[in-house]
Amino acid sequence: MKIKSISIFITLALMLVMPSFLTEEEASYEDITNDDCNTVNNSFGQGEKIVYKVYYNWNFVWLSAGEVTFEVNETDHEYRISATGRTYSSYEWFFKVRDYYFTYLDKETLLPHTFIRDVQEGNYTLYDKVNFDQVAQQGTSKRGKTKEEAKLQTFEFDNCMHDMLSLIYKMRNLDYEHIGAGKSIPAKMFLDMETYELDIRMKGKVPKKWVKGLGYYNTFQISPELIAGEVFDEDAQMNIWVSDDENKIPLIIESPVSVGSVKVVLKEYSGLKHPFSSKVEK
Repeated sequence: MKIKSISIFITLALMLVMPSFLTEEEASYEDITNDDCNTVNNSFGQGEKIVYKVYYNWNFVWLSAGEVTFEVNETDHEYRISATGRTYSSYEWFFKVRDYYFTYLDKETLLPHTFIRDVQEGNYTLYDKVNFDQVAQQGTSKRGKTKEEAKLQTFEFDNCMHDMLSLIYKMRNLDYEHIGAGKSIPAKMFLDMETYELDIRMKGKVPKKWVKGLGYYNTFQISPELIAGEVFDEDAQMNIWVSDDENKIPLIIESPVSVGSVKVVLKEYSGLKHPFSSKVEK
């Protein structure tokens, strides 16, 4: 499978896809993997802002390439979440990125009803506004090179479908304590008029993981399956370290890409719902 054109920068920050939510301590592993339709949010809220710095390794040289910023706004009935990816001006001689992603989630289920992608990646541009009717399992996609050129398409999907951004916030409500090391969990998302099915492997706890500029954190390590194509080779493996606390924030993402490798590192944060208790002394 192939994602047709997603920048290496925002892809690595947005591919944190993992399904399901553990609602009770006694729930089984099967419960974790099968409850795709209802997620109670206990991990994020109004005003949360998380910024990541992206590094690109090319010919053994690490370059500061850009940033990805995630923000949460909340209304009475929905969460409005944005992700913005941009390259630094010093890097744009090589490749320029201005990516804007938005998802609108039902507060009761964390399922999306609208997903918008408006991207500029080098000479490539795309506007795609997807509307999900989760009850009818039907949707529309207004997509084209620009918003003005976008044309309407219709599609059908399996029940309880996520977009790539909504799955990140569903993932943050997963109870990692109940998933044993070595377990693989299925995940699915709708993107570019296709449904992608992936596997995510839980590698277990990693204590005192160093995060550049921020210190040491107790973490869980997970490894999502990647989609081979323009960004990732067939056998590429991504590793993600997630904070071992109630926020469940991805701290570091590392992956090879078709040319070189990329590292995404938490740079700053504000408005967290819970104390950042995973931080520890060396």
